[in-house]
Amino acid sequence: MQTAREIPIFPLGTTLLPGMPAMLRVFEERYLVMLTDVLASDVPEFGIVLIERGAEVGGGDRRFTVGTIATVTQLLEGDGFVGLVAQGGDRFEVDSWEEDDPYPRALVRDLPDLVWEEELTERFESTERAVRRVMARSSEFIEPQWSADTELADDPVTAAWQLAGIAPMEEMDRFGLLQAESLDDLLERTARLSEESIETLALRSGGDDFGGEWDDPRDTPS
Repeated sequence: MQTAREIPIFPLGTTLLPGMPAMLRVFEERYLVMLTDVLASDVPEFGIVLIERGAEVGGGDRRFTVGTIATVTQLLEGDGFVGLVAQGGDRFEVDSWEEDDPYPRALVRDLPDLVWEEELTERFESTERAVRRVMARSSEFIEPQWSADTELADDPVTAAWQLAGIAPMEEMDRFGLLQAESLDDLLERTARLSEESIETLALRSGGDDFGGEWDDPRDTPS
């Protein structure tokens, strides 16, 4: 059985997926202390978990217990804060929370990596087409964080996570994807949740529904 290890934790109001970047502004004293310790370690990494209830600032928040390892890749200068860029890596599950002194920490165990199989190629391609079409359409309703032509990693597992990360959807839906138990499940739900999100955006804006056709990854494309 895998031994639990202690890591620093940064609770946030967003979900970090493997293969995706996180851009953070650190200004609270406890997280500045955490960052100092992280940068002094052999591998500058910490865990990111989604806040279930409460706020990012001030403590007292309630946190979900599945998160992602973030490795610091760049530090940025800021006025009154330290900016950093980190890269999402392995997923983990919290065994137990330690005292938030001087900053949040937890004992965690890594979750299994998702496995790529060649039979998933058509499913992947179908999901990618669906996500990119939805991303292009979403720009009619919101200012998208990612463009529809965003490049993906060469590794198919990382690329699948990136599709889930760039697709427009509700935060709790993205957190649900973080808990995917198979690559097939991740791809299917990514396409479906993307489609549902564009329908919601269209309704909120008073526009028409999505219309047109999209590739259902549950079907085999020609």
